[in-house]
Parts: sequence; structure tokens; C-alpha cells
Amino acid sequence: MTSQTHEAILAEFAPKGVLRVALNQGNPILVGKSSDGAPSGITVALARALGRHLGLDMRFVEYERAALVSADAEKDKWDVCFLASDPKRAQTIDFTKPYLQIEGSYLAGPLATAHTADELVSAGQPIGVVEGSAYTLTLQRQPGSENLVIFKDFDALLKALDDGNVAAIAGIHGVMQAEADKRPGGRVLAPPFMKIRQAMGMPQGRPGAKAFLDDWLNVLVQNGTVGTILEEHGVDRACLII
Repeated sequence: MTSQTHEAILAEFAPKGVLRVALNQGNPILVGKSSDGAPSGITVALARALGRHLGLDMRFVEYERAALVSADAEKDKWDVCFLASDPKRAQTIDFTKPYLQIEGSYLAGPLATAHTADELVSAGQPIGVVEGSAYTLTLQRQPGSENLVIFKDFDALLKALDDGNVAAIAGIHGVMQAEADKRPGGRVLAPPFMKIRQAMGMPQGRPGAKAFLDDWLNVLVQNGTVGTILEEHGVDRACLII
């Protein structure tokens, strides 16, 4: 790569001179907070590795949920994101190949009569979901979508379950299991309703940077770096997509 080409790629990655990384705080599997309140987690570790590799200063742009990240894709608010790849999001975001697969599952409350995920959908009982999440976008394209009740955020979702306004809620498997353990009568239904495939992305229209990002992430997946980052943050290396 010539120095001129490299400079052009850096300009695509960081048109404002600093690499702005969108963090989806709504996914606790990938993003968290350290004891001093600083961002931490798998996404943060990968973002820092990318910043070092590019030699760019970096700034985190924090969002409460994924829908807000994707809504800003055409507003020049961020340069790199970490989201589940989805056809609707791909209308404005160029995604890499997914590097991590996590499960989406239903958490059934005491009002749910179903013993399996399929029974829950067939029963036609209301299922709560968070607006714009990857699993919501998927469930809206599947049978039973008419039974979905959409909530603005995760707190509202849990309140609806606890108040008996929905029979079950949908979400990331690990999070659903943690919430089920707190609730008498709560249970996670098998099988998972989807595999949530996490990828990196950037706003469309940056072909040089996108190709560079694809190659960089693939190298880190193949050489074991991403697997090590997953394990350092409590995620099984088996979730890695190779």
C-alpha cells in the first residue's frame, strides 16, 4: 500500500480527524463500564485495537440502544460501529462479515402457558421486544409478528413483563437467563429463536476503509486475537464465527 493510498483510507475512516466509535450500551454482552465509569468490554477492546493499528486518535460515542446507532448512520455522528448485521440496517451501514454469534431467546413470565419457543409463538400471546433491536427486526419478518409489543427500552420491557402486560419478552440469551433467575416463575424457553450475528460496520460510501476493515478483522479472527478478547470478557470462544 502506498503512503497516498494509506492516507486516503485514513481519511475515509476518520473524516473529522479522530476515529469516532459508536458504542451500543444496550448490549451488555459486548459493552459495559469499568469501576471508574469508563467504557469496557469486547467492543471497546476491538475498537482500541483498530485505533492502534490505524494510528488514529479515538473517541467513543455512546448510545443507549442499537436503534439509535443505526438511526445516526447517515448523520455523520460516528465512523465505526459494532452491531448485529441485519438487512434493514444494511440499507445505510456497510457491515463486515460477522465475527460473533450469540443466541436470541424468549423469557416467559408466569402468564405464559407455553413450554417451548414454538408453543409460545403458536399460542398468540403478547411478546415484548425493544424497538429497533436485531432480534426485533428479525421477529418482525417471521410468523407471529402480529403478537409483538414494542417498547422503547429494556427497562420498559421488563416492567411490562413484571406487570403482566406481556406473557414473555425476547432478548439476548444470557441477559434473558439472568433476568429469569431473578423472577419466580420466569424461565427461558428453548430452542433459541435466532442466532444474532455481530459484525463491525461503517457508514456507506467509504469503500477503501470498508475493504481495509474487512481484511483487518478477518486477520484478527483467524489468528485467535478476537477469540482471546472474547474469553477475557467472559464469552466462550466457541461463539466466534470463523
